Amino acid sequence: MTDKFVLALVLSGVATHAAAQDGFEWEGELELGVETVVSSDIEGNEITDAYGVLELGGSLSFGTNGSAFFTILGESVEDPTDDRLLEDIGFYFEEIGVAFDIGTSTSISLGKVNPSFGRTFDDAAGMYGDIVAGDYELTEQIGVFAESELTPGGTLSFGVFYADDTFLSRSIGTDRGRNTVDAGGAGNTGRLDNLAVTWTQDYKNGAFQVGARHLSAGMGDVSDETGVIASVTHNLSEQFFVFAEAAHFSNFGGGADDATYVTLNAGYTIDNWSLSGTVGRRDLDGGGVTDAISVSAEYAFKNGNVLGTGLAFIDDGGSKETLFGVNLIVPFGG
Repeated sequence: MTDKFVLALVLSGVATHAAAQDGFEWEGELELGVETVVSSDIEGNEITDAYGVLELGGSLSFGTNGSAFFTILGESVEDPTDDRLLEDIGFYFEEIGVAFDIGTSTSISLGKVNPSFGRTFDDAAGMYGDIVAGDYELTEQIGVFAESELTPGGTLSFGVFYADDTFLSRSIGTDRGRNTVDAGGAGNTGRLDNLAVTWTQDYKNGAFQVGARHLSAGMGDVSDETGVIASVTHNLSEQFFVFAEAAHFSNFGGGADDATYVTLNAGYTIDNWSLSGTVGRRDLDGGGVTDAISVSAEYAFKNGNVLGTGLAFIDDGGSKETLFGVNLIVPFGG
């Protein structure tokens, strides 16, 4: 299988089956927010970013067991260097592909996907719930992916992939540029020589996940990256839950450092209010320790909109920073 065969197959599949529409479902979310670096030991970091994020996803079913899917993101595609107001917005496909159900418990996807590895990004509550874990999230990977429910509530996820280096890695509006293999980085190989596997098990009051991944060294990297992860979500009551995730990586990002991440998160719901707190740590062998603490509060309106705010304190090897944010999330669908 050549490095671009998967993408060609996906696009041809979408084009071939679009005419045979059996059903189309879509949903989306608009987030508007302001994040301010209230204080920082690093000169020039005290900036305010008024941002917007638009996420639009859809699925087109065809035949009895197939579907074409996509997720489009619109967001600031460059890091802020000064105060800004809804600037540097670019739109791009975060996911696009085709999926097929095999029997009643297995599905296979081909295309550009966010592989399963870690749950902090989905399960941790609060505006800064993934304040350190965002480093190891796998996104925008092209490959072949499978999920199979092997036991009641137990799902095995597996994928072989590489970092998107096609025209889909660019963005419309503000162009973030096309990714190339020459840019290096673990997993950015242009070949299906990277893999991730996870086991997710639901139980009566929560769920846990264990997993592993191997990302081949990119151009100029020191070595391949290997990583393992474990997480658990547990509902102590209808209102109160706790979440914990730990991950360890050898040659993180293809570099010389090993890295360990730990996230502890808890949330409590009172009527329409959700209160949460997070403690996170990142430990790089050669880069020191980063500690983060955050608290958040969110209010859910009857129409589904959510207004939230968060405060985070970060100590990065003795360099301290305080963040404050407010956001409004507006879901919609059709």
